[in-house]
Amino acid sequence: MRQVGLEFVSRGKVGIRDLGPPPRLKSTEILLETAYTGITNGTERHAFLSEQGYSQGRFPCQHGYQHVSKVVAIGQDVAHFEVDDWVFYGAYVGHNGWNVADQNSLLVKLPAGIDRKFCALFGVAGVALRSVRRMNVSHGDNVFVAGQGPIGYFVAQMARVAGAKVTVTDQLQNRLDTAKNNGIHITLNIDDKETEARLIEGGPYNYVFDCCSAGELLSDLYQNRMLAYGGTVAMMAVRDMVSYPWGLLHGVEARIETSCHFDADDLRVLLFLYQQELVKIPSMVSHTVSIDETARIYQMLADGNPDLFGVIFDWSENA
Repeated sequence: MRQVGLEFVSRGKVGIRDLGPPPRLKSTEILLETAYTGITNGTERHAFLSEQGYSQGRFPCQHGYQHVSKVVAIGQDVAHFEVDDWVFYGAYVGHNGWNVADQNSLLVKLPAGIDRKFCALFGVAGVALRSVRRMNVSHGDNVFVAGQGPIGYFVAQMARVAGAKVTVTDQLQNRLDTAKNNGIHITLNIDDKETEARLIEGGPYNYVFDCCSAGELLSDLYQNRMLAYGGTVAMMAVRDMVSYPWGLLHGVEARIETSCHFDADDLRVLLFLYQQELVKIPSMVSHTVSIDETARIYQMLADGNPDLFGVIFDWSENA
């Protein structure tokens, strides 16, 4: 068991912090040995670079909420877990070699027969699922997802599973290809001169998910009458401030919503979808690397390297 964790020690610099040995467990607590963690690209990049209101110069700090772990010890009153169980742990604790969690924490047991490594991205997938569920996306809805980072990718996947027709946009063709190969109906590169016309033609949209924080998106939706009557704009990407034309909502009685994180029921549903291969995770994983390669990966994240997509850290000593 690695007795260390990751932390951002200053703007653009990642380091290792000593966790020491785990404490004695309380009666309802479980000790988790980490096998894999997943990067939350948008949140962690903002915190790493102290932008969009994150960190705000307060270092050191820890960010991240995606652990796949093995239960190695349990308190005397633990009823829901046993030693050697595998779990996904979704609390916002950063990346750690071990964690102590109450049995009623944000946990879901991972069964045998699945590749648990890919569950290290259940956090970003859970955020996407919760948003699609909260917005009540359903069969036959017309959905536009702007941006195909990890959150946008999973929003599109969840909307497709819910029965919607899904259109996505991005600048990176490899991400669009991944979306198309995994069942997304229409994929458009925003650098293509025909994309705007195709987006307008494909509207109006019942749901628009902003997963890219493009400054002009809300104005474009209004100017091109792309939001359906009673439609919803879901603001997923982090912003310091949001402004929009009054007519975007007033004319069509639409609404703006936001959604973040997830709960235990979202994890229950997500696990089912993953088991049924209705939500595709492996094909969007671009990097599975040892935790010892932390500095290189976070530099790629800070640089906006287009090759970086789904990232999983392997915490084993011989990774």
